[in-house]
Amino acid sequence: MLWLIIILLCLGNLKSELLDISNETNSDLEEGLFSLLLRLEIEENYNTLLIYGDDCAFPSLSRRLKIPTVLVSSGSTNFEWNFSSLTLILSCDFQAEREENYRTLMKLQMNRRLILLRGDIQPQSVCDFYSKKEQYNVAMVKDNLDQSGVVYSCRLFQEPNFEKVNLFEGNPIFIEQFRNMKGAPIRSFPDMLAPRCMLYRDPKSGKEKYIGFVANLLNNFVEKVNATIVMQEHLIEAGKEVSFVNITNWAAEDLLDIGMSEALSFKKTSFETLSYPYIMSSYCLMVPLPDDIPFNQIYIAIVDPFVLIMILLLFFVFSVMLIYLQEKSLSLSSVLMNDICMRGLLAQSFPFPRYSSRKLKLIFMILCFSSMITTTMYMTYLQAFLYTPPVEPYITSFDDLEISRYKLAITFYEEEILQFLNVSQEKVLVLEYSRFEQLRSTFNDNYIYPVTALRWITFSQQQDIFKSPLFYYEDELCLNYFDILSFPIRRHLPYRDLFEEHMLRQKEFGLTKHWIDRSFLDMRRLNLTSLKDFSRPIPDDQIEVHNLYWVFCMYFAGLGLGFCCFIVELMGPLNRWI
Repeated sequence: MLWLIIILLCLGNLKSELLDISNETNSDLEEGLFSLLLRLEIEENYNTLLIYGDDCAFPSLSRRLKIPTVLVSSGSTNFEWNFSSLTLILSCDFQAEREENYRTLMKLQMNRRLILLRGDIQPQSVCDFYSKKEQYNVAMVKDNLDQSGVVYSCRLFQEPNFEKVNLFEGNPIFIEQFRNMKGAPIRSFPDMLAPRCMLYRDPKSGKEKYIGFVANLLNNFVEKVNATIVMQEHLIEAGKEVSFVNITNWAAEDLLDIGMSEALSFKKTSFETLSYPYIMSSYCLMVPLPDDIPFNQIYIAIVDPFVLIMILLLFFVFSVMLIYLQEKSLSLSSVLMNDICMRGLLAQSFPFPRYSSRKLKLIFMILCFSSMITTTMYMTYLQAFLYTPPVEPYITSFDDLEISRYKLAITFYEEEILQFLNVSQEKVLVLEYSRFEQLRSTFNDNYIYPVTALRWITFSQQQDIFKSPLFYYEDELCLNYFDILSFPIRRHLPYRDLFEEHMLRQKEFGLTKHWIDRSFLDMRRLNLTSLKDFSRPIPDDQIEVHNLYWVFCMYFAGLGLGFCCFIVELMGPLNRWI
């Protein structure tokens, strides 16, 4: 029994010494981790800690840092992460983070991660594991941090894929790895729609390159991050037409990194595969300028109904006054058939009665003055309209489109939009995109075409070389008043923030506006547009017989009315003839 008691006392003493050593070791590790966390806060500020697991020193350190902390002991959250993006992620073990919430993974993809390694786990395998999840800001420490002073940080574009960072040398632990991609490929595909993206062959190198205000932005980004762009031509199916819709779908399926095209944003419920808006525009109609009024309708156009009614009222007033002052009696026939007033208002000579009273002379003077004003006004209108004919009304609504002679040429992408606008199918012509582009580029003024405000700039510049413009951009007649041009990108693109920052800087420096302004010159240099004058031929300004159609109609109508009056007089009593 005595020996048993001695052995138990020895074991207890040994256990207490081991616990003291363990506590001292944990205390040294905590101090090392605490110093490391303070250094990480200096390198890049963080205001939230997210800790996966609880069997390590990280939870206790959070209390010393006095920073809001979210402890996920199960390894996965059951809610969507809505906290600040300045979050530092700490993992108690290599497999402690088992996040399954998709939205949380998206929001925390590029956040910095610090992992506590235990056992014989190698840093290379950890970096491989996280790179497959496209999480690259990863650093690791081992239990002997207080002794070694080494942090293992993942490096993507090098071999081996990690770097030993000595805390005493002052080197950064986390770096922006995608600022130098060292020739890594960026998968893309062009939509080949001028002036956004146009293909040409470099005369010096003989390589195919792309130009345009969309292609230039992506080309500059590839050069900035020292990457290479690889066009995924194998995605094209034989005999099928490629459009921005296909490219948007390929990016959503992670087959492309960044598409060299506009992204399809219509009816999108999620914008995870769209970049920050590059350019704001509108998608309205390109409408032919209205035709000039034909010469044969000018004689009707100069007759304003209100002015004509006022002239007829003057005729009745003058007729009543003249007849009453001369005959002291009135009759309907004498008022309506007053020959003197009719001649006077038409600026023709008429018999002036002898021995007229002052009142009668005053009426004749007013009649002559009115006839001079009326005939001068209509003669001025007629000469001005014959020299420069007015145009027909502009189309400013879809109701005007319904009663016009034009049809609306569209592609099948706009069919669904027009259904909401209640445009009749008889006024719509649906074409394949290539046929639609060809028809629109020839300025066929029998149709109305949808066009973006950016594309209209090139059409407007092209019309400057015409003798007369053919189309105008009607910004009140739009399929989409707020058209957003974004790039299609894949969902987990790790350098999305760098690309969007580059996009905003290019706009801020004015490069985007410069590229858009010179779009027509680039198209002309690549022979994608012509200098042909598509304007209408100048009409012959000679007045022909058919232009006097309404004049002859009124003339023969007057002859017919006079003949009818003559017949009525012949059918009157015989004593009137005597």
